[in-house]
Amino acid sequence: MSLQKTLKALSDPIRREILNLLKKGRMNAGEITEHFDVTAAAVSRHLSVLKEADLIRDRRDGKFIIYELNASVLEEIMLWMKDLKGENHAE
Repeated sequence: MSLQKTLKALSDPIRREILNLLKKGRMNAGEITEHFDVTAAAVSRHLSVLKEADLIRDRRDGKFIIYELNASVLEEIMLWMKDLKGENHAE
């Protein structure tokens, strides 16, 4: 996990909303694009950034690419933040 790539990916509100959409289940790029007032190319770029940060996974299903949330990276970030805050230490 690259913390820098992950935090960069999470810094954009559209990318955070894409993660919220994928939290509900798998979607293709067209379905994701329907939720935003930006071009399909812009959504595609956001998906690339999320994929590069390993926050989402994709797989081909016929002519579609299906995207899904990769929660394990988010869990690692949460554990790191808890540790940084001092919440992981037993007292």
